[in-house]
Amino acid sequence: MTIAPRKPPAQFALRLKRALGGKAGWNGLAAQLAFAAVLAWIAYEIVANARANLETQHIASGFGFLKYNAGFDVSQSLISYTNSDTYWRVFFVGLLNTLVVSVIGIFFATIIGFVVALCRLSPNWLLSRIGGIYVEAIRNLPLLFQILFWYLAVLAALPAPRQSISIFSTFFLNNRGLIVPRPISEPGLDPFLAMLAIGILAALGVRRYARQALFQRGQLIRIWPYVLGLVVGLPLIAMLIFGRPMTFEVPQLKGFNFAGGARIIPEFVALTVALSTYTAAFIAEIVRAGILSVHKGQMEAGSSLGLSRGTTLRLIVVPQAMRVIVPPLTNQYLNLTKNSSLAVGIGYPDLVSVFAGTAVSQTGQAIEIIAMTMGVYLLLSLTTSAIMSIYGWRINRSLGT
Repeated sequence: MTIAPRKPPAQFALRLKRALGGKAGWNGLAAQLAFAAVLAWIAYEIVANARANLETQHIASGFGFLKYNAGFDVSQSLISYTNSDTYWRVFFVGLLNTLVVSVIGIFFATIIGFVVALCRLSPNWLLSRIGGIYVEAIRNLPLLFQILFWYLAVLAALPAPRQSISIFSTFFLNNRGLIVPRPISEPGLDPFLAMLAIGILAALGVRRYARQALFQRGQLIRIWPYVLGLVVGLPLIAMLIFGRPMTFEVPQLKGFNFAGGARIIPEFVALTVALSTYTAAFIAEIVRAGILSVHKGQMEAGSSLGLSRGTTLRLIVVPQAMRVIVPPLTNQYLNLTKNSSLAVGIGYPDLVSVFAGTAVSQTGQAIEIIAMTMGVYLLLSLTTSAIMSIYGWRINRSLGT
């Protein structure tokens, strides 16, 4: 057994120099190192200067304030919260409120955007014009104006609680929000959710099998009866065996307000509707451009196989268009998440409003709070980008590109 001799350092340096492109490569590496050193020095000077200024003005620094009691109420909280909780709790309350608005906004904006895009591409003259008017009207109006419109002109004009708009004597709409029945869990909830999850996974498996049958054998399988049986039938069986999963506390008018139930505040509704409709106008144009990028021969091929226009779009055209749609669609998702910070204009308790707003005014810890808020938005954006990148990679792999 022979051991290969180690290459001398000079030979290794020569190979590295060649890999970097000779003298120009070494110069480029030195320039990058110098630029990184300058950036590090600037960052150090900024931090040191800020710390010195805070000490001069006798302003406390650090994150110890997060353990202090906040002392103020929040109009919407997805977790238990009282005014005696700490600023850490306020941070999580605002973060969850931002997340729920962003997720719901992305969901509805995607649906509305795809529907409007298909309307614009429809051969029906009326649908096409309605889609075009929606896009041109919504995307050319400032988002803050639309938020204020929904909040002040639509929701604030609703009647008082005693004159609420009643829907089946169960849902009540007034200028204080939407009052809905509050769900109360029962012992049969866990089996119900387990069977529902199994039904959804099985339905996805059936859908995958149907797609493979279509593309490999040309066999079109109608799957909606099986999906309906799995997603609805299995939870019903769980209810018959273990009992109902939950009951509902119906709100009742008592005096000048409602008792019981759950209240969806108007600030949340206005912000969600404005974000969804505004972002949907841009998504519609992205989807339309993506569909138009697919050669028209794909539609003709689907028609020759006897597929309807909707089935051809869903199974052939849109999957190919998604590789064009996903990158700009990701930008719109990021914009929606960041635009949710405009909630401060109507008093919705998102992260910017309750943490970077009220908490800053009470504690004076502006640097720490703003840094935490910026870090949260950066993390949300990077997470969204990573998820969409993985999704785009799967699309490209499935299309063989």
